[in-house]
Amino acid sequence: MTVLVLAADRDPTADRVIRTLYERDVPHVRFDTARFPLEAAIDAELRQGRWTGRLRTNGKIVALEELRSIWYRSPGAFEFPGTLSATERQWATTESKLGLGGVLAALPVCWVNHPARNADAAYKPVQLVTAARCGLQVADTLVTNEPEAVRRFACGGEVVTKAFGSPSIREEGVRKVTFTALVTESDLADLRGIEVSAHQFQRWVPKLCEARVIVVGDRLFAAAIHARTEETRVDWRNDYSALRYERIEPPAQVTNGVRGYCAALGLVYGAFDFVIRPDGAWVFLECNAGGQYGWIEDEIEAPISEAIADVLEAG
Repeated sequence: MTVLVLAADRDPTADRVIRTLYERDVPHVRFDTARFPLEAAIDAELRQGRWTGRLRTNGKIVALEELRSIWYRSPGAFEFPGTLSATERQWATTESKLGLGGVLAALPVCWVNHPARNADAAYKPVQLVTAARCGLQVADTLVTNEPEAVRRFACGGEVVTKAFGSPSIREEGVRKVTFTALVTESDLADLRGIEVSAHQFQRWVPKLCEARVIVVGDRLFAAAIHARTEETRVDWRNDYSALRYERIEPPAQVTNGVRGYCAALGLVYGAFDFVIRPDGAWVFLECNAGGQYGWIEDEIEAPISEAIADVLEAG
């Protein structure tokens, strides 16, 4: 039985898990979906209610019925012949996603994580209410595109604003980043632009430090993240060099909460972010179902890649 790793050809974190599978003599195939359809192919038939056939990629052929597990790590965007127009590429992208992706999604194997579960878990409002239902403490949050709603919410105390999705965009070859930021009085005085989209505002939570908790199956790995600058105190992603890490054990309420959260949303893997308040209470911020863990693994010397390999090997 084979493990299928959906990962970009250049992904050092995926390399770690693949290396572990290799050392254990676990059959595996790495598939960068950017190779489809120019350098990869799918040949699948539905027979007796089950998809069978083969996937060809990178000089290897794997039988779909021989797959035991699939790691949805970092699949790349499909690449098509340059002769296609922009409209044709858009159409082909959708067809490839629903065709190739649909066949894989229908396979009765262990997923880390199933793409449909990842998609469901990407909605921040869903994350917050799920966390609360699972016994985790969450901060008061506002979702709005109305300036007056922002001002009303800010009357209750300090507020931060943060993106629902990726904090960065690329425009005309330039990468622009917007990290979590405190809302200032000058911001409140001029909220032009709020009306063009939905925005997320959250009550500021005083911090002793922050924590990232990586869940892999029934295992948890937690790191306290200590900020050394004012910028990283608000959002530690501002400067990784200004951070200090410490391996810690979450309290039982948090451990039970994140496990309940993963069960509720059907996640095998999750990267959770928390604020640890000065009084020791943990406040849930978000969970990235495909969040990065490589640097955390190094900083706290935690066997996260081995844990992922364990789940994939067990199938």
